[in-house]
Amino acid sequence: MQYGYKKQTKLAFADAVGKVRTELSKEGFGIITEINVKETFKKKLNVDFGEYIILGACHPTTAHKVLELEKDMGLLLPCNVVVYQEDKNVYISVILPTVAMGMVENANLVPIAREVEEKLKKVIDAV
Repeated sequence: MQYGYKKQTKLAFADAVGKVRTELSKEGFGIITEINVKETFKKKLNVDFGEYIILGACHPTTAHKVLELEKDMGLLLPCNVVVYQEDKNVYISVILPTVAMGMVENANLVPIAREVEEKLKKVIDAV
């Protein structure tokens, strides 16, 4: 099952993270969580891990609509955007809201999931 939308970029890791932040902002998303996996693994496990960051992106208008329809949808929020480096390649990946919200049997969520997914794909495509 494909649950994410992914792209390789020619940008350096730090530049890719910056560009993702910019493009998310253009689409009305804010970053409400940020996990630097490399730093966390080093600090908590003393394990070396490559560049990997998870950005929790929230589009407040649609998040409000979703939570009005299904309070427990907070379990699937925010939308995670991942930027990581593997060998010399940098990748950007985002969760597909249609797949995540598809677990919930509420037809009213479908158009909202599609709307958010279009915005997130636009972000990835712009990087």
